[in-house]
Amino acid sequence: MLVSVEGPATAAEVWQRYTSPARWSEWAPQITSVDADHDPIRPATRGVVHGPLLVRVPFTILDVDATARRWSWRVGVGPISLRMEHGVDESPSGSVAWVEIHAPTLLVLPYQPIARLALRRAVSVEDDQS
Repeated sequence: MLVSVEGPATAAEVWQRYTSPARWSEWAPQITSVDADHDPIRPATRGVVHGPLLVRVPFTILDVDATARRWSWRVGVGPISLRMEHGVDESPSGSVAWVEIHAPTLLVLPYQPIARLALRRAVSVEDDQS
């Protein structure tokens, strides 16, 4: 499933937000904090995403291509994990941020509105996020 959102922030700023685990909770409402062994991310970065209700989900960064502004990761454990690919593209009005989630559609559908909200916040200018 692919979710993408266009907004006024520059592609460079959105890329920085996307690749800095310390900033993920700024734009992703489902994330309260992140522990990661590298910031910015790079291939093989490992960590834990903290969510509401003491949810803790481990992750591993699979690939990072800064030139193309693309990165992918595996989130979860064993059979309860999924792969997501993220990207940022320039647009006439600023940037387009997207995520492609590789998991059964029925499992991903409930997450789609949350992903759309997070991406909308990621492509907003900083003052719009307060």
